Amino acid sequence: MEDRTEQEQASPEVRKRIRDSFDRQGLMAHLGARISHIAPGRVRITLPARPEVTQQHGYFHAGATSAIADSAGGYAAYTLFPENAEVLTVEYKINLLAPATGDHIEAVGTVLKSGRTLTVCQLEVFGVQSDGARKLVANGQQTLIRVNRPEQ
Repeated sequence: MEDRTEQEQASPEVRKRIRDSFDRQGLMAHLGARISHIAPGRVRITLPARPEVTQQHGYFHAGATSAIADSAGGYAAYTLFPENAEVLTVEYKINLLAPATGDHIEAVGTVLKSGRTLTVCQLEVFGVQSDGARKLVANGQQTLIRVNRPEQ
């Protein structure tokens, strides 16, 4: 059954706010990650396979896998925040379930509970082959805090 959030898109204003923030992340640019979908409470980030994001056996490095998962969850939460708020990760735990291989990996952050101060997200990372076959390679949970944007 198709998840309805796969069809949904966040409003143009929210998508712009998310993309502008993502573009300021040096690590995501360094890794070559990009946002592939923004919906209310759900964000997908993809990372193409290349030698710079692998470990010694040729799999995607756990650090790259974890980094895009963290950002996907953070931006999923951010889609539900008011315009004057920012997001910071408080903690996350990730389980690496299988070696991450494929044409690219895709992290999916999904809000489980959005609160006034804390938000909890589910994190999933899939290895995606060039034929579209997907395998869950990591999953986890994350807690984020909503903070007020500093006045300028």
